[in-house]
Amino acid sequence: MNRPGSYAIVIALAILSGACASTGATPRPFPTPTAKAPAPAPAPAPAPVAPGTVTRPAAPVAGTATAIGYSVTGTALNLRGTPYRNGGADPAGFDCSGFVQYVFAQHGVYVPRKVVEQFRAGHDVSVSQLEPGDLVFFTTVAPGASHVGIALGGDTFVHAPSSTGEVRVERLSASYWSTRFVGARRVL
Repeated sequence: MNRPGSYAIVIALAILSGACASTGATPRPFPTPTAKAPAPAPAPAPAPVAPGTVTRPAAPVAGTATAIGYSVTGTALNLRGTPYRNGGADPAGFDCSGFVQYVFAQHGVYVPRKVVEQFRAGHDVSVSQLEPGDLVFFTTVAPGASHVGIALGGDTFVHAPSSTGEVRVERLSASYWSTRFVGARRVL
């Protein structure tokens, strides 16, 4: 039930509680300019990473790999249009494996530099189980894995192909890519 007096009580309490903050009184204890907070302990240095190994962020938490996968794909997509550069591994220009290594490094995940080494990293995953951030491999210029891209989800992946000269998105089901697909790896 609504009582006319209940509104007056609520308004009076609101006014009185607001008055506490405007009294000008300094709450105690209050840090003084001469008080020094203890310095935070320095963060431990990261352990060295042996070449050819894959490092992952801290202990896995449910959904973490998927969240990192979406972050990785977001970074990769932001690099669309970056020119192809043979041997390139930075935003001035990428080759396919340099693109993959650079994108994952932005998220603290080390992957090897060469396509063949990336094809041995992580663990095998079937096309039907692809998740954002998985690596997809193709045979293009030599038998076995010779080209790599990053799965975006569904039927798409992003990569740095030399044929168009820039980072772009493609479909796995496109006739060129589907006939050259050799496998996928999960490194997250």
